[in-house]
Amino acid sequence: MGTIVSVQSFSPDQISAIQAALPDFGFVDASGLDAETARKQLKSAEIILGWNRDVKKTLFEEGIALKWLQNLGAGVDHIPLDRIQALGAVLTNASGVHPFQISESIFAMLLSLTRGVHRAVRSQLERKWQPSKSLGEAHGKTIAIVGAGAIGLETAKIAKAFGMRVIGVRRSGAPAEGVDEMADLAKLNEVLAQSDYVINCLPLTSETRFLFGQAEFEAMKPTAYYINIGRGATTDTAALLSALRDGRIAGAGLDVFEQEPLPEDHPLWTLENVILTPHEAGNTDSYIERALDIVLDNLAEYRSCGSPKRNVVDLNAQY
Repeated sequence: MGTIVSVQSFSPDQISAIQAALPDFGFVDASGLDAETARKQLKSAEIILGWNRDVKKTLFEEGIALKWLQNLGAGVDHIPLDRIQALGAVLTNASGVHPFQISESIFAMLLSLTRGVHRAVRSQLERKWQPSKSLGEAHGKTIAIVGAGAIGLETAKIAKAFGMRVIGVRRSGAPAEGVDEMADLAKLNEVLAQSDYVINCLPLTSETRFLFGQAEFEAMKPTAYYINIGRGATTDTAALLSALRDGRIAGAGLDVFEQEPLPEDHPLWTLENVILTPHEAGNTDSYIERALDIVLDNLAEYRSCGSPKRNVVDLNAQY
């Protein structure tokens, strides 16, 4: 009999569902254990649910039993993929949990920047009656979604409700429903030159690290807004800051950063045309419920054929 060890805290009902999906396995809730006890349990686990520093340290121990690691986030750039590959283990993620809440966060920032809500809030805190001189409109504009996966395609649906022209960018360049035009990364700068809003939904890989740098911001319209809910290191923060200060782009909404948390003395805090959120676009009270659906599907597959099938990470592609 194998063992499932979870470093994610689940409710009693959720634990019962996990146990029912793979009844021949033992289940250990390691979320509240001290580090030494947790690592002992993790070392003997055939299946690990969740990720933390105890899991990371355990991966590099000799003689571990791991066959499958279920990450409960979508990004895997923080996980040592080479080590997973060397162990012959399968890595799955929680891609598909985020489209609703993140697409809403994208449009919250997009509309705030367009309609000046962020400035109005600042004026309110300062008790100043300071109407904006002019405000833009999102309707009928062009939006580029760079990284047109599940989150990007949900964003495209909302954009269509605003009558926007949607251009998608993804590695394959394959068309998708709700996207007027799809391009591959080789045509990124051509897409940027046409777009009023640029939405970064990219994972972090060797190919996408600092993909948005000086050349990309120079390719954008001076009236365009840049919104990053992709991984932080896909953006060269210094190049972005320079573009914002020089007026080469109109503003930015940033949920993730190359350096987290952003230092208190970082100049991005002081720019009026920037919205900063502390890496919380994926946060929702429905998160664990949705992630559990993926876990249960994969446990059922593991029971029937010995391997999970949903959201298997390509360790070479790094996502």
